[in-house]
Amino acid sequence: MYIVVEKKDLHIRISGRRHDKLKAYARDREKTVTQLIEDWIDRLPSQKTGDSSSTPLPDQQ
Repeated sequence: MYIVVEKKDLHIRISGRRHDKLKAYARDREKTVTQLIEDWIDRLPSQKTGDSSSTPLPDQQ
């Protein structure tokens, strides 16, 4: 049995410097930029319970 997951496109505008930094970060971790973004999204708190679905994001200072 196969589960079909609908994929959506996400378009953002960032500077060339940030894009290069993001690509280098992904390359260093042997991941794609998409994988990084999906991982970060999965760590956001759930809207229903307020709990994180995974590891919490580091505090922003």
